[in-house]
Amino acid sequence: MLKNYALVIEDDEDLSSIFTKALQTSGFEVEAILDGQAAEQRLKEIVPSVIVLDMHLPHVGGATLLKQIHSNEAFKKTRTIITTADNVQAEIYRDMATIVLIKPILFSQLRDLSARLITV
Repeated sequence: MLKNYALVIEDDEDLSSIFTKALQTSGFEVEAILDGQAAEQRLKEIVPSVIVLDMHLPHVGGATLLKQIHSNEAFKKTRTIITTADNVQAEIYRDMATIVLIKPILFSQLRDLSARLITV
């Protein structure tokens, strides 16, 4: 696992930038991916300590990625933060995530929550 390395998977470029900056402010090295298929490929190569995952992504949806992450032993210690505007999806996948955030999400909200996930 890459210590204090976060992967932001969010197709909205503005939100991706905000999430990236919030995590960087908390002390994470951050990589951002805008597409579910690209994220699926990247997750075969790395094991980040934190994943911020949008549930509505092009090509491969967030629910599919979340199930893959949750069922893969390599990601057992990875913290997953789901971001969605869909309350129904939030409830369905709540047990598979460390944190579920309902959009809109404030910079300070993600910064403060992610700071708690930093490992020393």
